[in-house]
This record gives sequence, structure tokens and C-alpha cells, in this order.
Amino acid sequence: MNARHTHRRPPVRRAAARETAAATGGLIALNKPYGTLCQFTDADSRSTLADFIDVRGYYPAGRLDRDSEGLVLLTDDGRLQQRIADPRFKRWKTYWVQVEGIPDDDALRRLAQGVSLADGMTLPARAARMDEPPDLWPRDPPIRYRAHIPSSWISLSIREGRNRQVRRMTAAVGHPTLRLVRWSIGDIQLNDLKPGEWRQEHLPENDRPPLTSKDHQ
Repeated sequence: MNARHTHRRPPVRRAAARETAAATGGLIALNKPYGTLCQFTDADSRSTLADFIDVRGYYPAGRLDRDSEGLVLLTDDGRLQQRIADPRFKRWKTYWVQVEGIPDDDALRRLAQGVSLADGMTLPARAARMDEPPDLWPRDPPIRYRAHIPSSWISLSIREGRNRQVRRMTAAVGHPTLRLVRWSIGDIQLNDLKPGEWRQEHLPENDRPPLTSKDHQ
């Protein structure tokens, strides 16, 4: 079982954790809290990944908006970073999305087949209704409910990485996003990681970028 690491702002420095990650190399899975920027520095002193990750040399493979929560993968390998983030490799990313209203079959079909956004049609996706995740942590701050409009949850899986794509997709079918949690990237899932916790991960060898002559020098 992969060890979990918990940090709260300000970060708790753990030499053993740093040494383990540095020795192992590869990949870190983080549950990014709401309100945290997907970067390590910020001129305005807002929360960043540095508040939770105290391992040198790791950088996010892709991004997750500040107002979104959930899985972020970080790596110390530039080629692996590109392979995970590049939509050409068609890695499915699954989001748990709380939306306004209750999407009907037509709305789910439109999400799955592709919707027209300002930057073009989205690729085919996977969309389904789901129950509210029973063990999901409360968001801080909580979402703003409107008493006369119900909310519901859907699972939405995409293979693209456009700016705020999931939010724009749900809005395009008449169901604005209230809360957005990324649950998985490829075969890697959040599982029991709490906000701010991280663990080491390992990609299968056949999912890693091929070695080059430089790797043997």
C-alpha cells in the first residue's frame, strides 16, 4: 500500500518523506484542495502546491483550476509530464460534477456525443448520473445553493484539456457546475486521499515514455 502524506498550511517538513520520494522518483498523486493554485509560487500569497508538497523537483502534469478539487499528478520526469498532460495520448480524466438541476437523458447524450463551445466541438465523452459520493469531504467554503433549484451529481470523463472545459460543457447543456472534483486520471484514482494528502504512484512500464540514448549516458 502506498504511504499517504498529509500537510497543512504552513507545510510540515518531513525529511523522510522527501528522501523516499527522491529515491523512488516517478509520480505523486495529490488531492488538491479547493482554492489552491496548481503551481508552486504565487506573488499574491495565495495557497499553492508548495503548501502540501515538500519534495523538490516535482511539477504538475497538467493543471486543475483553483476553484476545482481533486486529483493532480506531479512528476520529476519531463517526458512523463508531457505524456500525462498531452491530450494526444487520449488519457481519460473522470470528474465528479455537482450541477444545477437534474440532467435528463438528452443532456447526458449531448455531453457524451460532444457539445459546441466557443473553441469548437468537444470530443466524445462519457456521461452518466451518479449518487452523491457518500464519503466526499465537505467543501470549504461550501457551495451556494439556490432554494428553488435542485442539484444533482454526474460523472463526466473527457480526453481533452481545454480551459475550464467541464464547466463550459455542463453550462452548454443547461446545467451550470456547482462543484467539480477530479476523481481519476487514466487508471490512477483519488481513492482515500483527503484534501492536501499525497502518495507515491507508479505507472505501468507500457504507459511510460520510451527510453532514449540520453537515458543511458
